[in-house]
Amino acid sequence: MLTTIAQVGQHVGQEVRIGCWLYNKRSSGKIQFLQLRDGSGFIQGVVVKAEVAENVWENASQLTQESSLYITGVVRADDRAPSGYELTVTGVEIIQIAQEYPISLKEHGVDFLMDHRHLWLRTPRQRAVMAIRSEVIRAVYEYFHENGFVKVDPPILTPTSAEGTTNLFHTKYFDEDAYLSQSGQLYMEAAAMALGRVYSFGPTFRAEKSKTRRHLIEFWMIEPEMAFVDHEENLRIQEAFVSHVVQSVLKNCQRELKTLERDTTKLQNVTGSFPRITYDDAIKLLQEKGSEIKWGDDFGAPDETLIADHFDKPVFITHYPTEIKAFYMKPHPERPEVVLCADMIAPEGYGEIIGGSQRIDDPELLEKRFAEHELSEEAYRWYLDLRKYGTVPHSGFGLGLERTIAWICGLDHVRETIPFPRMLYRLYP
Repeated sequence: MLTTIAQVGQHVGQEVRIGCWLYNKRSSGKIQFLQLRDGSGFIQGVVVKAEVAENVWENASQLTQESSLYITGVVRADDRAPSGYELTVTGVEIIQIAQEYPISLKEHGVDFLMDHRHLWLRTPRQRAVMAIRSEVIRAVYEYFHENGFVKVDPPILTPTSAEGTTNLFHTKYFDEDAYLSQSGQLYMEAAAMALGRVYSFGPTFRAEKSKTRRHLIEFWMIEPEMAFVDHEENLRIQEAFVSHVVQSVLKNCQRELKTLERDTTKLQNVTGSFPRITYDDAIKLLQEKGSEIKWGDDFGAPDETLIADHFDKPVFITHYPTEIKAFYMKPHPERPEVVLCADMIAPEGYGEIIGGSQRIDDPELLEKRFAEHELSEEAYRWYLDLRKYGTVPHSGFGLGLERTIAWICGLDHVRETIPFPRMLYRLYP
């Protein structure tokens, strides 16, 4: 019966059999040290020539990088080993001797590694990132399940844009025009009017010709929408949600964070309430730092970093100008020139990870916004219906999965946060 590297701690002193690949090998003449991986982790297998049958030694000697095999050995605890355990090898059964492996254990350029992404995923660093991604996803589902949210799946093919923008991938839906969704938000608002508190979790697409370290063409979004929730409660839910995700990773992915050499000091601060700064005060702060930014301008990545550097945990920037935000955001009742919205900015230069707002619930105001933004009333008629038949205060937000993972892992670029990134000029593999 096979076991996994992740499970060997349950079998100390016992002989186990593992299906695995050879990651690396070194020899000191009469001892071979096999670095093995099976997807669940990495472990060293020690083959001592004097203690194994001749065919076991010969099989081990034939192994090349990424050869596949079944390894048999006795598990022993070893504090020096990264996993805490080693195998004293008793058997090696070869499945395949791999050809010369393209990604040798040396430095390679990013373009080369991206061209071989299907193989790059096998390295300890990339495995750690994917394991943390999996934990983030698990924690997302856990939070919403435990807090009474219902998962709803909005369509990926849509007839219109969620925000009235033009950066969409166009396709034909038989004889009609259609687009790949950039957000499920509008559909989630409809779901919230039926189910109260809902969330979606799926792929979204934006045809922005951007090559920054924060942008992907295809990425995953978590988008909750909540009936009877105002702006203030929306922020409290975001704080609790992000804190839960970060603390879950700290608790369950210590080994992966260590592999990434991630300084977790600032991540440990991600609990409780988060600091807030209004757009007005953020503009003043940037101007004091020498920026030429003016009221009414949107923030760029350097601006967000300057603001975030003043805080030791994520910060909300609230009450942006109405003119630079989406048509559906509710104006401040005492200052209609700003809206009841907030962007959550991650520390350490990772920028916006959440955008959210209270939504307009007044049908007349929403119709006015349609006209101002030159939106088709025919295309959005169903969205206006939500305000005609039992309108209520409601709010929501969207969290970008890959940006959040990049922040938690301390990565330089979001391309490492998704198994097969889709970026400008990259559709392979």
